[in-house]
Amino acid sequence: MKIAISGKGGVGKTTIAGIMAQTLAKRGFKVLAIDADPNANLGLTLGIPLEVVQKIVPISENSNLVREKTGVGPESYGKIFRLSFRVDDIVDNFAVKSPSGVNLLIMGTVKSAGEGCTCPANALIRALLRHILVRRDEFVIVDMEAGIEHLGRGTAEYVSCMLIVLEPNLKSIETAKKIYNLSRELKIRNIFLVGNKIFDTNDEAIIKEAYGDTEALLGFIPYDEKIKKADAEGDWSIDSIRNSEGISKIQELMNKIIEKCQ
Repeated sequence: MKIAISGKGGVGKTTIAGIMAQTLAKRGFKVLAIDADPNANLGLTLGIPLEVVQKIVPISENSNLVREKTGVGPESYGKIFRLSFRVDDIVDNFAVKSPSGVNLLIMGTVKSAGEGCTCPANALIRALLRHILVRRDEFVIVDMEAGIEHLGRGTAEYVSCMLIVLEPNLKSIETAKKIYNLSRELKIRNIFLVGNKIFDTNDEAIIKEAYGDTEALLGFIPYDEKIKKADAEGDWSIDSIRNSEGISKIQELMNKIIEKCQ
């Protein structure tokens, strides 16, 4: 299965992606986590030490790799470059293994297709993401940026599920609506919404008012001080966060997604 997770910045999608990936790995599945957010923090959530994360060069910024594959450097706008190249070796050569066994690949920034960018770095990561979604036989969890610019027609159709994370406030809800509509335009088969950092029934009511008439609203994840503490201390192993209501709910929602998308 290939699960993409999106939402407005700060809603907790990286936390959810990390917990899902770790849970699947603990169950014995082979898991590849893709950090497609310019503010790349998924590595920390997977328990990879900060000093290791800081040394990872995103695929879009790896000058040697972009040049090897396309024939020109990442910033070679307007120059002719190869459009046909192999990408099946990139995950094995550049993914970093987390303590939980999840493999992490950091994509880096991509400009949207609407901006008319035909730069070689864009071509490389789009080809790579398509290969990962179409060819690789494993669970893939993609932590998207606030939008789904990495996906395009011909790639989005291979996403098993788009999970949109939102908080009970107007900005988050409006961003979620835009992502939801764009996901439908791209004909993603399964689109779900989940409310995060929920304090009480009033928070639930705010989200239900916007989405309560659709089966896409999968459920709610409570605000959890244990998750906040883990984030502050940088200890993101799900084994070390005991009796967390938030983690239990994320795992429950993940089970629902897998059941619905099989």
